[in-house]
Amino acid sequence: MNFKQSELTEQVAQTAKDFAQQHIKPHVMEWDESQEFPVHVFKELGKLGMMGMLVPEKYGGAGLSYFEYNAVIQEISKVCGSIGLSLAAHNSLCTNHILSFGNEEQKQKYLPKLASGNFIGAWGLTEPNTGSDAGNMKTVAVQEGNEWVLNGTKSWITHGKSGDVAVVICRTGEPRTSNNATAFIVERGTKGFSAGKKENKLGMRASETTEMIFDNCRISDAQRMGNVGDGFKQALKVLDGGRISIAALSIGIAKGAYEAALQYSKERHQFDQPISNFQGISFKLADMATEIMASDLLVWQSCDLKNRGEKVTKQSAMAKYYASEIAVKVATDAVQIFGGYGYTKDFPVEKYYRDAKLCTIGEGTSEIQKVVIAREVLQ
Repeated sequence: MNFKQSELTEQVAQTAKDFAQQHIKPHVMEWDESQEFPVHVFKELGKLGMMGMLVPEKYGGAGLSYFEYNAVIQEISKVCGSIGLSLAAHNSLCTNHILSFGNEEQKQKYLPKLASGNFIGAWGLTEPNTGSDAGNMKTVAVQEGNEWVLNGTKSWITHGKSGDVAVVICRTGEPRTSNNATAFIVERGTKGFSAGKKENKLGMRASETTEMIFDNCRISDAQRMGNVGDGFKQALKVLDGGRISIAALSIGIAKGAYEAALQYSKERHQFDQPISNFQGISFKLADMATEIMASDLLVWQSCDLKNRGEKVTKQSAMAKYYASEIAVKVATDAVQIFGGYGYTKDFPVEKYYRDAKLCTIGEGTSEIQKVVIAREVLQ
């Protein structure tokens, strides 16, 4: 594998970096404090092709590889984890599910709108009582003629209120049986489809997280994706790519925290010298830099496999597990390097500290990643 970034990857990364500095950085704490989901930012990202990075050009996307995708998520997340999370969820979950498993009519109908940013996408698998235990979902879809009737609640859904279209995994068979779930596309405004509670979160506060409620929501069979019973299989494959997204998000947050701590350690003087001169600080920085590099290499390997169409289950789980845990560690060490100032909202590292923790939970907890990795290595 060639570890040198291509000229295209570098150009796309620079575009994302410039955008983040100009349009995101000035508002980071404002959005965090108010929990505002800045829809207009994603419309602008759509104009740059970043809402459909992996979507082929024939569907209105940018047709980029996972290398560019990884680079964009990292650059945005270095400035704001919330925006990075929403960008990743839109691209890797809703949009990618339709790209991977939608029929041609569904792709033609939804992908251009999602890729342009005219539509914001949501993806619903988790429920109030079924997170990792997705085989026991309570949200059900019952077929009546050429329609399906959806009932139930999905929780912890990114863009569950503001999303224009959602991919929803519903149980269509008996609980805990094989092939008991099916994926559907549901548009906002469909009767019986509404948003529920908005979560008041520790971090990632500018990334909207709400319930999605289905109350006798009727949709056409044309909104079903793939065969009846294939929904959970589809979801697992979508999550393989989603783990790359969360790993990239984690690394972006870690890099943001590390760079802030590195700069501060050179500027902060104690005992007539910068604190970076002290071994207790310099060794923290050495560990941070090494662990970020190791995370980066795991993600690059996953991106390479994904680009070549090879199985990426083990590698993406490893990347997501390691990078997310490192993001928490690096952010914690960054707060420590800042000392008392790190505990205040006047300096950036407290937000990295709050945002990082979600990475060890969302799209499969660290514990679930270990289950996936163990299953793969024990085959």
